[in-house]
Amino acid sequence: MQAALDIADSGYEVILVEKEPSIGGHMAQLSETFPTLDCSQCILTPRTVEVGQHLNIRLLTLSEVVEVEGEVGDFKVRVLRHPRYVIEEKCTACDDCAQVCPVVVPNEFDRGLAARRAIYIPSPQAVPAVYRLDPDACMGLFPLACGKCADACEAHAIDYDMAPETVEVEVGAIIVATGYELYQDEAVMAYAYMDHPDVMDGLEFERLLSASGPTGGKVIRPSDRTVPKEVVFIQCAGSRNPEHGLPYCSKICCMYTAKHAILYKHRVPDGQVYVFYIDIRAGGKGYEEFVTRAMEEDRTVYIRGRVSKVFSRDGKVMVWGVDTLTGSKVEIAADLVVVASAIVPSEGSRHVAEMLGIGVDEFGFYTASDEEMTPVESGVPGVFLAGAGLGPQDIPETVAQASGAAAKVLTLFGATRAMNSMNNETMNNEPLANGELGASLLGLAEAE
Repeated sequence: MQAALDIADSGYEVILVEKEPSIGGHMAQLSETFPTLDCSQCILTPRTVEVGQHLNIRLLTLSEVVEVEGEVGDFKVRVLRHPRYVIEEKCTACDDCAQVCPVVVPNEFDRGLAARRAIYIPSPQAVPAVYRLDPDACMGLFPLACGKCADACEAHAIDYDMAPETVEVEVGAIIVATGYELYQDEAVMAYAYMDHPDVMDGLEFERLLSASGPTGGKVIRPSDRTVPKEVVFIQCAGSRNPEHGLPYCSKICCMYTAKHAILYKHRVPDGQVYVFYIDIRAGGKGYEEFVTRAMEEDRTVYIRGRVSKVFSRDGKVMVWGVDTLTGSKVEIAADLVVVASAIVPSEGSRHVAEMLGIGVDEFGFYTASDEEMTPVESGVPGVFLAGAGLGPQDIPETVAQASGAAAKVLTLFGATRAMNSMNNETMNNEPLANGELGASLLGLAEAE
């Protein structure tokens, strides 16, 4: 989104491709951001609205790039648009359709901690603010098995006959910003007893903390809806573990765990937090001070050592580990356990790389042509990179990288303009049309 706005504000057309029903990615799921504890939606919503309303940005949601041909300045891109079954121009987001829908399924946006209907809007701040009918959850479309949502829609926005369509566009440059997911390898994560409702990952805990989340910002145990008084955070779950996981550091886990500890104490002042860690990596402005705040002001107990086992006993989640500083065994009867899972590339990112001819490392993250000097250039002329698709990174780093990629595109277009102007002067100074400069395409699988 940052790259799209930078390019669009400079006067060029941008086509932003997003595979989800709305833009915002994982940041839309966050409660607050570190180290300032600013409201995530307060930062994000003005930006998503600006993207949705910008005259130079064409937003294609529920879409994916399926083919790319050509070269820098003249890429031909085919985009597959999946049916929403709701006409965007007619939908008023009134919620009448969802009110009558009889199907209830887990809500992906709330990480399964809440439910949604088969016809739904991902979040109250979604852009575009348009409902989507989930064909996999619906009782049936071919043939139609229900039809209640269409009957309830006074705007006549429901269209069961929508079909996939392919859009072909010509663009001058491409920015790839496909984001990240959380590591979910069951064999590696088994020690964390992931099937237990009171053991969750970091994004699930974010939804518990969020005022727009399933509990309205109250920290409640999923199993019995009580307030947890002892919470254990397990860091490096899958990260920095070459034998049974991934060898690299996921970079943001230390910081968001400290944030979780602080926010939990704000909501449950009489609660106690324990953090199992290997070591603390807080490399950023104000980051070390933020972790110190969690330790000293909010009295979070940091235990240096790995967790060996997590299991259920007598209504508690038992956590076994070792404090490597003292050499003593640790046993905690927790009410809630939060696992800081490793950051991995988004699903489909390797396919995008193969389609564009850009390199990836052994873990599937994109590789720049030169990590030090050209960190946002892919090595393929006209194709640039940004965000967590390159590797784990925090929000400021992602935004800076996006603006860097946008600057590279604008430099490319500026050079094209200069060359065309020189050619026009040679040919009797004929005027140059803006359209001759091309547009920029952003492929966003998961926006940061």
